[in-house]
Amino acid sequence: MEVVIVPDAKAGGELIAEAIGALLSRKPDALLGVATGSTPLPIYQALAAKVRSGAVDASRARICQLDEYVGLPAGHPESYRSVVLREVVEPLGLSEASFMGPDGSAEDVRAACLAYDSALAEAGGVDLQLLGIGTDGHIGFNEPCSSLASRTRIKTLTEQTRIDNARFFDNDISQVPHHVITQGIGTILESRHPILLATGEGKADAVALTVEGPVASVVPASALQLHPHATVVVDEAAASKLKLADYFRATYAAKPSWQGL
Repeated sequence: MEVVIVPDAKAGGELIAEAIGALLSRKPDALLGVATGSTPLPIYQALAAKVRSGAVDASRARICQLDEYVGLPAGHPESYRSVVLREVVEPLGLSEASFMGPDGSAEDVRAACLAYDSALAEAGGVDLQLLGIGTDGHIGFNEPCSSLASRTRIKTLTEQTRIDNARFFDNDISQVPHHVITQGIGTILESRHPILLATGEGKADAVALTVEGPVASVVPASALQLHPHATVVVDEAAASKLKLADYFRATYAAKPSWQGL
């Protein structure tokens, strides 16, 4: 696991957007796994700016979802399909044909989970998977004590996660669904390059446990320690409880430029 400490969220977004641009230059039809929420917005904004300027060609890129609420219609403004189309697909100048995600409104949700896991494999696998982290250490919607071998499946959200997400539903927790479809931890670990971005002091404890704690299902993000090419990008506030912060800064400063992110 590589840990990169950046000054702020904007710097983190720019760094990761550069890594995506480099990937697309090597593999124009790369499958990019995207996360939702406020944390990854600087990535999408920086990447869209590079596309507009001509620095990055994303015309053949493919986009896939990390997770989706169960029970919200696809056209609901807070369904993750709508969010991804609005914040990623449209700003990059892509069409819906480039996008794939699980069906959270399916009558048979279990079958929809299996179908999405299969679809990712049939698409050649995810080349780069963007991740956020919850205050309890969850990635995707793999809540604490999720199996580290889990596949795409339905999960019940914790009360804390519903409280955290209420801000997207007019601060009305009653509107936040209780269930989601999420890529499992095992599914996420099959991506070729997972990149986790964490910003803000509120994520500092979760980041420290993820990076420096033991691999444990109670901190789902800690499973990234098992991946041969996982990157964790954190701002100074989110890095504030890392005991090895100085070491991470030194190793990144000495990293050869040809290695990339």
